[in-house]
Amino acid sequence: MKTILVVDDEKDIVDLLKYNLKKEGYNVLTAGNGKLALEQSRHQPDLIILDVMMPEVNGLEVLKRLKADQNTSSIPVIFLTAKGTELDEVIGLELGADDYIVKPISIPKLIARIKNAFRRHTAGEAKTEVHKPIRIGVIEIHPAQHIVRISGREIFFPKKEFEVLLYLAEHAEQVVTREILLSNIWGSDVLVVDRTIDVHIRKIREKLGKFDSYIETLKGIGYRMRAFD
Repeated sequence: MKTILVVDDEKDIVDLLKYNLKKEGYNVLTAGNGKLALEQSRHQPDLIILDVMMPEVNGLEVLKRLKADQNTSSIPVIFLTAKGTELDEVIGLELGADDYIVKPISIPKLIARIKNAFRRHTAGEAKTEVHKPIRIGVIEIHPAQHIVRISGREIFFPKKEFEVLLYLAEHAEQVVTREILLSNIWGSDVLVVDRTIDVHIRKIREKLGKFDSYIETLKGIGYRMRAFD
């Protein structure tokens, strides 16, 4: 039985979600603020439904901490929030959320998004299991262990950044458009704008440091990972 952690400071919403998720056969954990959410995340839920505006620690900060911790970085997170501007959504997705749903709640829509998130996560795990380590110049990627080494030094990459880097490495010397990255990393069911890709590439380059030229930008087209002997 999969476990879902519901995080919201509105008790009525928590109770509504808990009731409907249990009807769908999920085990449900709850938290009324960000601090409790981080504590509950230690139980390794299979998915987290997270509000943005909360006391103690807001949802964006919760997500940052989850993605920075290797024990929780791979847990799918769906934002469910009243903050519905495009900028709010872009920020949430850039930080690593798997989906972003704006209140008021549509239970059927939420259940469908949860199932999609689980399918993407399961497919990603299955794909990772058969991956062998990839070496491109000084970059060494171990998909099964979620490890990246640059010149022998291990550098932590949050889940989405890792997936983008891995996809580019798997298709070294090939032109990869933003549309291809969006489809393969985020899926067609999640609305993500091109700027999200650009931000992830920028963050990846920052981690590559003096080797940032390994990823080329083809203006108006996409990106290409250079292959090295």
